[in-house]
Amino acid sequence: MKDFNIKAIQKELELDAKALDIPSGAAKIFIQHAIDSAIKSLSKKTLITENDLRRAIAKELKKYHPDLAYVYQNRDTII
Repeated sequence: MKDFNIKAIQKELELDAKALDIPSGAAKIFIQHAIDSAIKSLSKKTLITENDLRRAIAKELKKYHPDLAYVYQNRDTII
C-alpha cells in the first residue's frame, strides 16, 4: 500500500464531500474508516492495482454515504 498516496485520496474525498455539502467533521470520520477498511481488506492480496483500491474504497464508502461513493467511483468519467 506504500505505492499509493493515501493522503491524496483522502484529500480528494474530502473535496468531493464538501461539494456534496456533507459536514466536514462527519466526512473526515467516515472517509478515514472507509480507507482503513479498504486497506485492511486488500492486505491479503500480493498485487494491488489502483482500480482494486478505488473499488474497495467505494464499497466501504457506500456504508456511510452512497452519494459520495458514487461520485468517487465515477470520477473522471462522463455521466
